[in-house]
This record gives sequence, structure tokens and C-alpha cells, in this order.
Amino acid sequence: MTGTGGLLWKSKDLRKWTGPYSITMTDPNSWMGPNPMIWAAELHYYKGKYYYFATFTNRSVKIDTVKGNIIERRASHVLVSDKPDGPYVPMKDSVYLPPNKPTLDGTFWVDKDGKPYMVYCYEWLQNWNGTIEKIELKPDLSGTIGEGQVLFRASDSPWSRERDENGNIISNKVTDGPWLFLTQTGKLEMLWTSWVLSDYTQGVAYSESGTLDGPWVQEKEPITPPNYGHGMLFRTFEGKLLMSVHSHKKVNERTIRIPHLFEVDDSGDKIVLGKPY
Repeated sequence: MTGTGGLLWKSKDLRKWTGPYSITMTDPNSWMGPNPMIWAAELHYYKGKYYYFATFTNRSVKIDTVKGNIIERRASHVLVSDKPDGPYVPMKDSVYLPPNKPTLDGTFWVDKDGKPYMVYCYEWLQNWNGTIEKIELKPDLSGTIGEGQVLFRASDSPWSRERDENGNIISNKVTDGPWLFLTQTGKLEMLWTSWVLSDYTQGVAYSESGTLDGPWVQEKEPITPPNYGHGMLFRTFEGKLLMSVHSHKKVNERTIRIPHLFEVDDSGDKIVLGKPY
């Protein structure tokens, strides 16, 4: 289990955990600086190596100011290790995504064309309508090829909503936490998270073509209860499919993220969320 700050916990039964262990070794001379913030890390095994997809922020570098918000240098990036518990170190390319765009929550997918891709969010802070995009990765994942392509926008969702300054309910602008998977029937789907008014909430989109290019069709209703999001799917050692998500709570003015597990049924064309595990 990964956590903010480049940390890792280990468990044999999902009940008792050891850690945290620090598993990242970033380059202090890179754009990240000597002490980057690290968020939303995923571990992916691919062709004999383990890859650490995460969001890195250098708070000392400002790239833009939009509507009074100062935007810091933030991007999805990939580190590599020979072992699942690291250490994870940089590869050849020092920059995966454009330095003038705040991006986050990169995930990994090999599409039907056999090529590896990063799927990530272009943050709403700059464009005011967050997107989920794809970019091709080099065969060894050491960098990107070409430019990002938009898969869908936050405003495409029928379920994510917020209030404007006049109190009117409008489309939410946040895209967060994409995670791609296939159901047992072979349908390509994506978990992603936004907000329903004051609640962090997760929905599902389905690709009609079965590829990243979509078109992506948004489910009308969220898949999680309020205050659960940023989900990923994995199987236990016994083969049970689970969804990991986190909720939020405020403790002494600090936001704490709490992990949760739910059972999932993926036997049909659309996943069904089950009981807490």
C-alpha cells in the first residue's frame, strides 16, 4: 500500500501492516528539486521491472497564476526498480509531461495496439475544466512519445456537480485518480473521481471502442458512496477482487486520508460494488 510522501506499507493479510518504508530516490538536481511532494503513487509490474507512477510537486517553482491561484510545478512521472518495495529511481527522461501544465494521478495501461500509455489528469487549476488524457510511453517506459490527447473532460460527467459563486449547481471541474481495467466480459472501463457538491466521489466511464480512444460514456450515477474515491482494483492472494479507495476527514485542520476496501463483482459488462471487506 502506497501513501503520500513516497511511503510504502506491507501486509500478508490486508489486516496487519508493517511500515512505513521510504522507497523513492528522486534526483535533487531535476525539476522536482531536493524535497518534492509525492502523491497518488501506483506500482505496476511490466516486462520484469516495477514502475512507480506518481505525482511530484516542486513547491518552489511557480508556473502560472489563474484566477488568483498560484500554480506550482506539478507533474505525473515514472520511477523504476527491480523490486516491488524499491528503491525506485529515475530513468532517462527528466520530464514526461509539459512543464507548463499541472498534471497529476498518472496510471498505466497497455492498449489493444500493444503500446504502453500513461493516462493522467490535466489539473483544473489551469484550464478550469479538468481533463483525463493519454500519452504514449517508450517501450521501456523511460519517457513519453508525442503529445497528450484528451479522452474526456470533467464537464462530460452527468454526476459530478458543484455550486458557482451565485449558488447555482453546475458541472464540477475536477478530474482525479483514473484507473483502467477490463471486466470479465472484456469491457474496457475507467474509475475516476470528482466531487458531488462537498463530497469526494467516484464514477465509472466505459470505452465504446474497447480502446483508450473511446468514445468514453459516463455512467449516470457514482459507483461509491459519498466521501470515497481515487479507487484501484486488485486481487487478493486468494483471487478475490477488491477495490481500494480512500475517504477524508479533518483532524486539527489537517486533511487525513483513510484507506478502505470493498468487494467488487466484475462478471458482467459493468462492475458492481459490493460490501466493505
